[in-house]
Amino acid sequence: MTRSSASRFGEPAEAELPPDIRDIYEANRAKVGFVPNVFRAYARRPEHFRAFMAYHDVLMKSPGGLSRAEREAIVVAVSAENRCQYCMTAHGAALRILGKDPILAEQIANNWRTADLSPRWRAMLEFASRVNEPGFAATDAEIGTMHDAGFTDDEVWDVAAIAAFFGFSNRMAGLMDMRPNAEFYAMGRQI
Repeated sequence: MTRSSASRFGEPAEAELPPDIRDIYEANRAKVGFVPNVFRAYARRPEHFRAFMAYHDVLMKSPGGLSRAEREAIVVAVSAENRCQYCMTAHGAALRILGKDPILAEQIANNWRTADLSPRWRAMLEFASRVNEPGFAATDAEIGTMHDAGFTDDEVWDVAAIAAFFGFSNRMAGLMDMRPNAEFYAMGRQI
């Protein structure tokens, strides 16, 4: 079944959007050829859209020790554990493109625990998975394991922040019954 709206709560017509959000739509249309459904779903509540996108961009695009591919791997692993179809599909596409390894990206989406990961990525995804657990509270030993894998305190913070933010995002996608854009499925699949 397909739905004409990005969310079960509907979406505003583009002509009715505030100018700053219309600009973001146009920038993404120019960059990737379409407007991701997450934008369309959050546009219903412009103040939520702005807050969500601002923190998303801080976590996913700011300078720091984590590569863009590492950040996307965290999102894909956490989203797979949370069974979030939208985030697994959209960020799986980003991981295939940024990581330049569609096989590894698919392994992470299916079960990161059995994927062919480097020791750094394994430690990173193990920690992200722990952050994703109910009642998570980091232990000194877990932080030590991350340090032993080469992560700085700021990078440990970033891994946790990305995992936590996408736990939230996954749950909101479930609330909204948000579905991935069809374009995401084919992106970055060439080997």
